[in-house]
Amino acid sequence: MARKSDLPFGSEFSPSQIDLRRALELADEHGGDWRRFEAEVRTAWFEGHATSEYNRNKLANNTKLGMIAYGIIERDAELTELGRELLALSDDENALHDRLARHILLNLHGMTMVGCIQDMEKAGDPVNLTTLREALAERSIHYPRGGKHPSMMRLWLAKAGVFVGSRWRTDEERIEEILGLNVEQFGELGELSPLQRTFLRALANTGTREPQPANEIAQLATATYGEKFPEKSLPKLVLHGLEDAGYIETTKTTAGRGAKPFLVAPTEKLVADVVEPLLKQLESQTDPKLVALLRRPLPEILADLSSTDKHVAGLALEALAFKLMRLLDMNYVATRLRGTQTGGAEVDLIFESARLVFTRWQIQCKNTARVSLDDVAKEVGLKNFLKSNAIVVVTTGTVGAEARRFANKTMAESNLAIVMLDGTDLNTIAERPARIVRVFRREARHAMTLKTLEP
Repeated sequence: MARKSDLPFGSEFSPSQIDLRRALELADEHGGDWRRFEAEVRTAWFEGHATSEYNRNKLANNTKLGMIAYGIIERDAELTELGRELLALSDDENALHDRLARHILLNLHGMTMVGCIQDMEKAGDPVNLTTLREALAERSIHYPRGGKHPSMMRLWLAKAGVFVGSRWRTDEERIEEILGLNVEQFGELGELSPLQRTFLRALANTGTREPQPANEIAQLATATYGEKFPEKSLPKLVLHGLEDAGYIETTKTTAGRGAKPFLVAPTEKLVADVVEPLLKQLESQTDPKLVALLRRPLPEILADLSSTDKHVAGLALEALAFKLMRLLDMNYVATRLRGTQTGGAEVDLIFESARLVFTRWQIQCKNTARVSLDDVAKEVGLKNFLKSNAIVVVTTGTVGAEARRFANKTMAESNLAIVMLDGTDLNTIAERPARIVRVFRREARHAMTLKTLEP
């Protein structure tokens, strides 16, 4: 049995062949009677495009199947909820194509395809249907050999300005505008200062509702986004305005000596305006149960790792990797091996970042007592294939001495960075999420020592 395509079938459902507004109107008029709908589609666009009645019928049928695959109509040609939403926007062509593009990007693996194309172009690799099919397969996205599925998606996305100029060149600003994933586009957030927006994004990345030291959130924001926060005037320049806007709640600590840092906690408004949109982009890329798990605090995820249910433990392990890398605002790319495939004991994921320079991170999480040399060697062996800059090995147990020595030797002799997090680190981060900065800085200093250049 042939494997089902992960990208939607789109033959003849293309802006170069049909008018989307008219197709929506025909579905609205004849929904429930798919034969009549196909006949009207054939009359509207294909009467002069095929030499035989059979071919004309086939083209009309393909259009219907494409609209079904894109989630616009049901099997009987009735408009879906998305279809009705598109119909309501049909008088505004820009809004219509933007809404369809958002659906493609979030729900039809469009973002995965766009990210794959961007990586290929950065690497200087040619982008065509053959090479793209191979590159997407590396990200576990399949479509039939010889299929034009990406081309149809590209044409619809181009109508919204996602693809511009040359055939496969993307406009990242348009993608952010369409998805609303740029914090500057989140309603009232656009009125905040850059420092305030960055602070909120870092707070949202911690994924916890518990109060946290404001100075640690500022340190996380600095490490993640490069923003420099004024230590003494943090309340005046950042915190008070965010509290007045309803995004955070602050309390003053009383313990300890010297100046007392504020504790900050996110409000429901911050969760709705920032956290949920960031989670929304993952819904089309991974298991919905995983997305639900990401809404839970890190200590609960760590607790699930000891579950006797292998599926629960496997999802928790994957959620752990997501939580850690989301703390640093890395972008999810793909899962190579899920914890459920290894009895809940291992998961391998890939994340990327384009801040200042492009980096690709391999993440291996192990729910085992000890990380061995072989575990690290496997990841190092995949580095060239995945074109990675960094490897993060996370274990709920300990890192073996041989594994650490092998990682040290590899780092000393190459440009690769290998970060090791053990069970103690995880407990520290679970208690104070922003402390991940200290853990990564420790590993960075260690790598820097190993890579010291000879005079």
